[in-house]
Amino acid sequence: MTKILIKNIKGLVQAGENLPAVLKGKQMSSLPILENAFLALEDGEVIDYGLMQDWQGITDWRGVEVVDAEGSFVLPAMCDAHTHAVFAAFREGEFVDRILGLSYEEIALKGGGILNSADALANLSEDELFELSCDRIKKIIAMGTGALEIKSGYGLNVASELKILRVIKRMKSYFTIPIKATFLGAHAFPIAYKSDQAAYISLIIDEMLPIIAAEGLADYIDVFCERNYFSLEQMQEILRAGKKYGLIPKVHVNQFSILGGVAAACDLGAKSVDHLEVLDDHDILALQNSTCIPTLLPACSFFIDIPYGDARRILAADLPLALASDYNPGSSPNYNLFMVWSLACVKMKLTPEEAFNALSINAAYAMGLENFGKIFLGYKGNIILTKQIPSFSYLPYSFGENNIARIF
Repeated sequence: MTKILIKNIKGLVQAGENLPAVLKGKQMSSLPILENAFLALEDGEVIDYGLMQDWQGITDWRGVEVVDAEGSFVLPAMCDAHTHAVFAAFREGEFVDRILGLSYEEIALKGGGILNSADALANLSEDELFELSCDRIKKIIAMGTGALEIKSGYGLNVASELKILRVIKRMKSYFTIPIKATFLGAHAFPIAYKSDQAAYISLIIDEMLPIIAAEGLADYIDVFCERNYFSLEQMQEILRAGKKYGLIPKVHVNQFSILGGVAAACDLGAKSVDHLEVLDDHDILALQNSTCIPTLLPACSFFIDIPYGDARRILAADLPLALASDYNPGSSPNYNLFMVWSLACVKMKLTPEEAFNALSINAAYAMGLENFGKIFLGYKGNIILTKQIPSFSYLPYSFGENNIARIF
């Protein structure tokens, strides 16, 4: 039995009983922080917390590790609701292409981008891909992420898409943090199907989905609805097919253009719509009339130098907002959610509290994990202990510094 007492905590963040499952609009500026607090853990579960002045002490001190957190904050591990963390190789060559003037779309049109990643992945065995991916996930956890969504989409054929999803399924058992799997076979059209898109969609619907359902390989289904990728009608066809197998939509939309994908995804019961670098009034109205959560990806905007999603407009419409890393080898090779937190504050004008809520409670909601992203009696997720820092706002302020002292 492992017992840990963390005492003299400068600020115990996002702790409380019956905290909301999702926060909207002005609610997102409110963040509970207990000052001069304690937190007690037993076998990885929160068994007590509160103010030091109310601490009743410990009757049996045998086997208790006492951690003095004076000057430090304790917060729930953040949740990353949008990643492509299972991939074969990085794409730093495209990084140089962009420096030399090519856009993300131009790189994709000449055979780079997603197709590049698919080619690299096809040459790896499932075991090789598993080992590579596990090394990445360990780094992600060490940087304070306590729940993770991972998409396929770098396969683009039956064998490779299944390979990715089987690796994710193995990782669900290997790691103690919750991992959600999303089937993104509709990430791009393979070169062989460029002139026969209907045939590739049939491959997704008739061959991939039945196997995915039979093996229990995915929780969600995703489509990249964008010009030069999948049309609105194609997105709807694929999502409807996925829903017949019990897969919940989580959709890439509005990264470069508005095609009506937000409203269509909401109508189909999407859990989240992700990217939203461009947004109009019709999109806002559709979100207001749904339970779908908009999810913004500021690290992607930073890395490929495109506009940032309008977070303030979303909150002004009394909507919830989640943030995620979009960790992938092409447009966001960053899994550090502290960096995402900083970008959201600097580039999207979110307060530190709003951005943390978007990375904790709301990000957990975007993954269907309502018991994560907050600390309460019985919580069994990861917990972050910071180094000694002057304030809560220092965490997104010091954007180049690792302020994690320990992960519980």
